[in-house]
Amino acid sequence: MRYVTTIGERQYTIEINRDDQITIDGVAYPIDLRAIDEATFSLLIDHASHEALVETSNGEIQVLLRGRQYTARVEDERASRLSRSGSGLHAGSGEVTIKSPMPGLIVSIAVSDGEAVKKGQTIVVLESMKMENELKAPRDGTISSIKVTLRQSVEQGQALVVLT
Repeated sequence: MRYVTTIGERQYTIEINRDDQITIDGVAYPIDLRAIDEATFSLLIDHASHEALVETSNGEIQVLLRGRQYTARVEDERASRLSRSGSGLHAGSGEVTIKSPMPGLIVSIAVSDGEAVKKGQTIVVLESMKMENELKAPRDGTISSIKVTLRQSVEQGQALVVLT
């Protein structure tokens, strides 16, 4: 699976080839990633060892690595192209289906059917690649349908929640 990761003004294309290898901007690297606890990860990449503290907040990933704080935004390649072209989700009015941006596991459903939500409110938390991703309401509205259950595995693009 390919992802576009933005750190500062720089974008990286990252492809997850298999559990022990990734490609960053066309260069393949051997990798070993282990969770030490909920937010701390040990990473061995290209034979260099790193320990990182990782937290997600407001759709961004905060990484503390070697005393420096980095803010990253990760999108799958298709979503990144759509957002750059302006053809992405327009959350004006009508029905909006919130879909899974990547394969993963539903670890929290923060809303219920019929609940009124505000733009930016967490709707679902999706765990993917040992990281929790908060999926938020793109606009104010009402939850008309929840399409998933807690601990359910989902595929990329699968409908999670419908907002009206």
